[in-house]
Amino acid sequence: MGGKMKAAVLYAPNELKVAEIKYPQLGKGDVIIRIKAAAICGTDGRIVSGRKTKGVRYPSVIGHEFSGEIVEVGENVSEFHLGDAIAVDPVIPCRSCVYCRIGKENVCLNRQAIGYEFDGAFAEYVRIPEIALSAGNVFKMPKGMSYEAAALAEPLACCINGQKNVGIELGDTVVVIGAGPIGLMHILLARFSGATNIIVSELNEQRRKAAIDCGATHTVNSQQENLLDTVKGVTGGVGADVVIVAIGIPQLVNPALELARKGGRVNLFAGFSKDDMAQIDVNIIHYNELIVTGASALSREGYKQALSLISSGLIDIEKLITHRFSLDQINEAMVSAQKGDAIKIIIYNN
Repeated sequence: MGGKMKAAVLYAPNELKVAEIKYPQLGKGDVIIRIKAAAICGTDGRIVSGRKTKGVRYPSVIGHEFSGEIVEVGENVSEFHLGDAIAVDPVIPCRSCVYCRIGKENVCLNRQAIGYEFDGAFAEYVRIPEIALSAGNVFKMPKGMSYEAAALAEPLACCINGQKNVGIELGDTVVVIGAGPIGLMHILLARFSGATNIIVSELNEQRRKAAIDCGATHTVNSQQENLLDTVKGVTGGVGADVVIVAIGIPQLVNPALELARKGGRVNLFAGFSKDDMAQIDVNIIHYNELIVTGASALSREGYKQALSLISSGLIDIEKLITHRFSLDQINEAMVSAQKGDAIKIIIYNN
């Protein structure tokens, strides 16, 4: 096709501008898609503000939660065709490093990602590189699935990875700290996994209501109520089986550990800004025999599971979408995402 296209280009921290850039060049093993829906992630806000720097290039196009329609197909590509509706797991594993070989491809030593090493989805068109196709990162969207729902498979797959690490079981009491988009996805998954009680701590009233809508059984405004008292009350004084920290505030880590029962499991899901440190009373972990896990990115299998859960109707992901902005309004959309009045924001092409 050639020519120019519109994209949101990050030139430096806090310098995100919609500009005309060169239309992507198609390689023999690539496809080019017209972006139909791209979602804003909390990480995007950290990238734009300069709080996240790993893998970030200047200038570059960011955006890694997306879906689209194939408009060009490289001559060596046989499994995809013009007009195919596709969703893409943006994190491409090398498939040969030690972590890929032991089933931890989400922390691949050589991983590359669309929206980082490759230009991302806040654009009219994006090139899906040959390595993404050969690695199996590109999925034909299930019939009947909307582009907007498919764009949210990536964050859901990240939550699937976190919950796999922490292990939610039937009948568990789960605490989710933070009911932003990620916290709400954790609630949806915890409910699906058979958690009986899901206690959510969130200051924002709109998000507490959203938490109930997603399956939370109790919500707590920790500025007005004591979260630990609520958890102890629900569990007969014992504590929660699982605690998921879905907001990257260091001061919340130690109180989160106090919520877990002896032998309980805590997942530090949210990323912190670089150099942020949390103070932890290690005796809580030591004497209570807690299992503390992290969470990084997603796997191709988790992405496939996310698509399956969404397309089958088992997880209603679209109810998390509260705002839509055009590509031209990307900075307004970023402000809205930071303020917290939106839950999930979709960027669409005019």
